[in-house]
Amino acid sequence: MRKISTLIPILLIFTAGCIEKKQIKFRNTLCLSTSSDPKSFNPIIAKETSTTIITGFIFEGLTKIDGITLQVKPLLAEKWEVDKTGKIWRFYLRKDVLWNDGDKFTADDVVFTFNQLIYNEKIPTSSRDVLTVEGKKIEVKKINDYTVEFILPEKFAPFLQLMTQEILPKHKLERSVLEGKFTSTWGVNEKVENIVGTGPYKINDYRPGEWIILEKNPYYWRKDKNGVQLPYIEKIVFLIIPDPNMAILKFRTGEIDILSIRGQDYYVLKPLEKDKNFTIYDIGPSLSSEFLALNQNIDAKIPDYKKEWFSDVNFRKSIAYSIDRNSIIKNVYAGFGTPLYGPMNKSCGFFYNDKITKYDYDLKKARELLMKSGFVWKENFLYDRKGNRVEFTIITNSNNFERVQIGNIIQNDLEKLGMKVNLLPVEFNTLVNKLTISRDWEGVIIGLTGGIEPHGGKNVWNSKGQLHFWNFGNKRNYEWEKEIDHLFEIGTKYLNQEERKKIYDRWQEIVTDYLPLIYTANSNVIYAVRNKFENMKITVYGGVLHNIEEIKIKENGKF
Repeated sequence: MRKISTLIPILLIFTAGCIEKKQIKFRNTLCLSTSSDPKSFNPIIAKETSTTIITGFIFEGLTKIDGITLQVKPLLAEKWEVDKTGKIWRFYLRKDVLWNDGDKFTADDVVFTFNQLIYNEKIPTSSRDVLTVEGKKIEVKKINDYTVEFILPEKFAPFLQLMTQEILPKHKLERSVLEGKFTSTWGVNEKVENIVGTGPYKINDYRPGEWIILEKNPYYWRKDKNGVQLPYIEKIVFLIIPDPNMAILKFRTGEIDILSIRGQDYYVLKPLEKDKNFTIYDIGPSLSSEFLALNQNIDAKIPDYKKEWFSDVNFRKSIAYSIDRNSIIKNVYAGFGTPLYGPMNKSCGFFYNDKITKYDYDLKKARELLMKSGFVWKENFLYDRKGNRVEFTIITNSNNFERVQIGNIIQNDLEKLGMKVNLLPVEFNTLVNKLTISRDWEGVIIGLTGGIEPHGGKNVWNSKGQLHFWNFGNKRNYEWEKEIDHLFEIGTKYLNQEERKKIYDRWQEIVTDYLPLIYTANSNVIYAVRNKFENMKITVYGGVLHNIEEIKIKENGKF
């Protein structure tokens, strides 16, 4: 499922001894940077990458997606089988897996995760959105300690991919569910020893505003071909660094090993490659999407006349035509980007629809659409038909300098239409709360994580989805949103990929015709990697650390 991304995403990796204040001199350690504190350590309720960037190292699913081949591979399940109907799946679990507190992982944990967490209506989780088939839950039952059966209401094409869903420990969490306290469990104030997963790492220490330290799970089940327990890297340190310019400085002085860089940083670092012994990789457009959204919620805490603007498709289209995407690519991404018009791009592969409506910069069309909806200009200022001057505030996350720059460009672009736009950068977790809880916002520049499987975005695109933040529950009763709901239901029934593509092509066409999200531009994914790693395989889908268990750091010229 999709998450709100704090960056696109920026991961920074430092050498050993990076926490000078604590005077830690770790050997065999990666020190990564995140731009903000996590909101929690609970992957079931997470809606933002500030959480999942950490939990991804701690928890595992029954399956995983190979970061290179994009094929589904076994993980906590060693194999599976499906009956002739395509509805009954049986998973055979590994018998050598322990939780990082030493308890055995069994079928009880799988059944608990699905039946008591994901399908628990009292728990707000995006996982339920993508794991619901035609409004019905999947029946999950235990056959024996190491066999679990999933009974689907209908054939469900993305099922195996969605079995990457994190499995959580029953013995640690069942009590909190029974007491109705799960949503506040494993928050950032939790004792780190209580956060238990099967993944390659566990939490060692967390200090808000400073760092999160992960250490190797002593019970991790994976071994290399010589029987050596994985992962090879002993510790991962996440430094909380809001300013990417500080990270650039540290990379230049040799303190950082790997850096996800912005386009503007490319020209600074490229001349230093040979002298500083690193390589820069430009691997194409990010899978994520970046956009401007306007608050259409009927119960939003904004004036009714602004809700009328934001719910007017001509108003939204006029903004789409007035955004100079090439200026964003040139001035924000330093040329390393592509215009974005819909929820997928060419990096997403097979399901990308290149024939969607495209909104190239055209102020004449923008003005025509505004006049069509009764807007008028008085002394170059734009007013609606009731005499209200068009003025609204756009928020974005303050720790993402690229989004702030995009906000400045959009602010200037909309001024050319007579609109007054106020740009308000806010802390990332505050922004997430405004979008998903308080609904106290007018416009937002934000992004969502992406993927190659459209159904992974059901929590965003279904009108009852946990991240359908611009119009929760389709209370405005848009027919086009009802059609998207229908498409995301039938899109899972067809096992033939060509038939599925037709369905998701239509979804992309609707999104770009009605513009609930006004897309801007994609930055390229660019990594600067010091030449000291073995078995690092960089891909757009998998990023730098998708095979973290197998990566080695060369120390003193040796691995």
